[in-house]
Amino acid sequence: MVHVPPADAVMSETPADLPASPTPPAPAPNLATPPPNWTPRGSGAYWRIVVGLFLVGYATFALIYCVQPLLPIFVREFHVSPAESSLSLSLTTGCLAVSILVFGALSENLGRKWLMFGSMAVAASLNVAVAFFPEWYLLLAARTAVGIALGGVPAVAMAYLAEEIEPKGLGLAMGLYVGGTAYGGMTGRVITGYLADHFTWPFAMGFIAASALASALCFALMLPDSKNFTRRRGVKIADHVANWGRHLRNPRLRLLFVVGFLAMGAFVTVYNYIGFHLLAPPFALSQGTVSLIFTAYTFGILSSFFSGALSDRIGRGPVLTGGMILALSGLALTLAPSVIVVVIGISLLTVGFFAAHSTASSWVGQTAQGAKGHAASLYLLAYYVGSSVLGSSGGWVFSHGEWPAVAGFCAVAWALTGAIAWKLQLSARARA
Repeated sequence: MVHVPPADAVMSETPADLPASPTPPAPAPNLATPPPNWTPRGSGAYWRIVVGLFLVGYATFALIYCVQPLLPIFVREFHVSPAESSLSLSLTTGCLAVSILVFGALSENLGRKWLMFGSMAVAASLNVAVAFFPEWYLLLAARTAVGIALGGVPAVAMAYLAEEIEPKGLGLAMGLYVGGTAYGGMTGRVITGYLADHFTWPFAMGFIAASALASALCFALMLPDSKNFTRRRGVKIADHVANWGRHLRNPRLRLLFVVGFLAMGAFVTVYNYIGFHLLAPPFALSQGTVSLIFTAYTFGILSSFFSGALSDRIGRGPVLTGGMILALSGLALTLAPSVIVVVIGISLLTVGFFAAHSTASSWVGQTAQGAKGHAASLYLLAYYVGSSVLGSSGGWVFSHGEWPAVAGFCAVAWALTGAIAWKLQLSARARA
């Protein structure tokens, strides 16, 4: 909204032999909303924000995925089936999807920064406790609570960035935050697996929790308080529902929510079942070697950074479309009989996915008109539901057609994402 200052009242002198003119009416009060006090790209406060949110992104996803390499150990330690052991991860992500909606709404009442810090501190403490629960069902209860607590981070972080960062610097900032989540997803798997192999799984869980808590403390010290957020007191449930409904009626936001659903769903499906493909002939790799595939997340970190900066320069539509084209190209390479080509393909599709995700995340914040926490929570709800629904469906596809069928399944999802990105780009041009 353009800020228009009130016009100055100018009174001319009246000659003495003429009647005085009537007193002019007082100027109408300026009811315009002041422009946002943006944090400019490249400033000291800007880098404090992006580094702080990189750390919180790392901590969140390290806590989520640190149990994935421990599933075989849980089978042995707690005498459960592989399917039961996977509940230590799926309960966390499932509860996260729901709690994101709740915390995204609460953040409009409670504020951004300290809600994120509190969520991280509670989740990290719970993960420490997980390491000392000798009972399987207590461990699952704690991991459920971790998912609930972590709901106070992703949507709130996206909303904070959209509110505080100037539009021309938002893509880079969002890219760095998503890069932090990629780094956390990688280290939560790789480091935990390494430490569990050389020490014990409780030590590995405790190490990740301690690093997450340290990251949360650094985040609290670094992140500036919100300048453009106004706490809304007395907001009722009906108000939150109205905000969600308003965002869902926005056709551009609806398309971005579908992007999150499809892009993430296909990406998780690839990483869920590529290991089975590489364990089988003609590759017949060992489990330890296959686990190194998660280091491809390194390319996701770099992709988030560069695609965020690129979207600030050339627009979000071209970057989102290009990310999906790159992901499809990498997916095609995974069909090759050469393990080197498959690894290159995994790296390319990881770059493409994180380019698309960081771009769509910043686009949601830019598109939403008010109540940005509600919009971010809807995007992330779609994102995690896609992970669950398509990831599970991919298992059925793999059992019926093995890896070529899974690759085709993911290709359809990403082709649809690319088409939506093109439609959003045309819409953005028409509005310009």
